[in-house]
Amino acid sequence: MKLATIKKLCCPYDKSDLTLRVMTKNEYEEILEGVLVCEKCKRIYPIISGIPIMNPDEYRSFELEQPILEKWEKTLEIDFQKNFKLSLEK
Repeated sequence: MKLATIKKLCCPYDKSDLTLRVMTKNEYEEILEGVLVCEKCKRIYPIISGIPIMNPDEYRSFELEQPILEKWEKTLEIDFQKNFKLSLEK
């Protein structure tokens, strides 16, 4: 995912701007792993293999997102809630 692409994205839930947290980049400075955070609703959207996973809550699959989120759980201070609204607040 290129940095220029991120500026065009918004939260699918409330259409707010997103903040990027980069975990890994490739040699071309493209983002391979990270998360996009909506500061308004506190939802997070992981970037996996350079692809942002930005489906609305009802279409998200926790099983697919779980490995990457667990990998960065301590760095991001992520709280996995039962209703699948992934939140940075604990």
